[in-house]
Amino acid sequence: MRDTHVQIPVGTGAAELSARDFLAPLFRRKRVLIATFLLVLACTILAALATGPVYSSHMAVLVNRERMDPLVSTEPTTQLITTNNSVTPEEINSEVELLGSRDVLEKVVVANGLENPRGFSLAGALMPWQTREDRIARAVRQLARKLNIRVMKDSNVIEITYKSSDPQLSCAVLKSLSDFYIAKHVAVHRPAGSYDFFANETGKYHAQLEAAEENLKNFSRRNSVAAPDEQRTQLAAQVANSVGLLHQAEQNVAADEGRIRDDRQQMAATAPRATTLETSASNDKLIDDLNAALLAAETKRTQLALKYDPAYPLVKEADDEIAQDKAAVAQAEARKYVTETTDRDPTYELLREDLAKTGADLSAQRATLSATRQSIRSIQDQMVNLDQLSVAQQDLQREVKAAEDNYLLYLGKREQEHTSNALDVTRIANVAIAVPPAIPALPVLGWPMILLICFSTATVLGIGTAYTVDYFDPTFHTPAQVIDILDIPVVVSMARKTA
Repeated sequence: MRDTHVQIPVGTGAAELSARDFLAPLFRRKRVLIATFLLVLACTILAALATGPVYSSHMAVLVNRERMDPLVSTEPTTQLITTNNSVTPEEINSEVELLGSRDVLEKVVVANGLENPRGFSLAGALMPWQTREDRIARAVRQLARKLNIRVMKDSNVIEITYKSSDPQLSCAVLKSLSDFYIAKHVAVHRPAGSYDFFANETGKYHAQLEAAEENLKNFSRRNSVAAPDEQRTQLAAQVANSVGLLHQAEQNVAADEGRIRDDRQQMAATAPRATTLETSASNDKLIDDLNAALLAAETKRTQLALKYDPAYPLVKEADDEIAQDKAAVAQAEARKYVTETTDRDPTYELLREDLAKTGADLSAQRATLSATRQSIRSIQDQMVNLDQLSVAQQDLQREVKAAEDNYLLYLGKREQEHTSNALDVTRIANVAIAVPPAIPALPVLGWPMILLICFSTATVLGIGTAYTVDYFDPTFHTPAQVIDILDIPVVVSMARKTA
């Protein structure tokens, strides 16, 4: 090379940098630049040849609220239908996390055989001892890096993209991801085993209902009573009627007793018989007899007077007898004889008959009173027994009602869960595959673009390597560097001769 002489005034600073100054390191390190460029270009082309073109498959998931599952609880719930079906960002983010969950990605890896590398694998060559679980874990990690999951702006759509050198593999991975994701969504939004739980509880409460109904039937047969409450109500009405009859019988007894006392008082003041006919006349026969006796006495005295002196005792005795007969005749003529005809008094007879009838009525009323009291006591005892039977029957009826309510509740819950299971089987959920994955026909990067990228990468890395090597070179390359670093003037600079 020819020598270069540069004269710079003493004490002057470094000149402003020009394009030549920027390009000078590339010319100084052109060997490094060319070697790096060729090496990187060769490596990228080999890598592109090894991997081939990249095919990208797309899938879109729509998050909505078209399905409303009832709450899994033991309380009766009513499904509320609302018009506000907007999806919150939290729900969308939850679905994004489900799409990228480890268990879902692991199932996708196993379903598509991603744990078994196709062709040469650096990790397999460096770690031949790794197990299948290790390969699956690495494949899951690589799949998580390759999956591009993002939420479309101002929408409920989640877009998933997966790139691979095999177009069919790209589509198969997203297809498996959609299947396992929906299954995961259904599983996490509905508790596992809820249908079996409600089915078992329904069977248990159905058995309890049958046992309670059988106990109620046995209770009715054992006590010979069907409706204790109704019978007790009827007996209560009978007791009320009997109490009324009892009071009426007591009133009748008191009335009969008063009537008997009154009848007896009236009978004591009333003669049992009454005069119906009364006649008065003298005693003619007696007078006739006395006159005959007087005539006989006078005849006797006359006969005696013919024979004896009036002072004779027999004559005097006859005179006395005549005087007595005359006195008796006079007394008989002065006395009147009354003839009376009597009959039963009708008032007395009416009182007697009323007394007898009232006495009979009183006996009957007293018997009715005693029977009514005994009947009331018997009915009250039956009512007490029916009360106890009613309480026992109500307990059994409550058991039947409770068992029936529980049975119907869990039967409805079982049918709800059965419906939810049917919806799960048909994959009817609050997420839907809006855009299913398809096998890409064209690669994302064609060979011209791949070569352009390889050339650009090689160029950038070559230039960067040249600048880096020149930067770390400790020698001075220009007079300006001498002035800037050593702060001394440069009079002459000559280019180094190379053989």
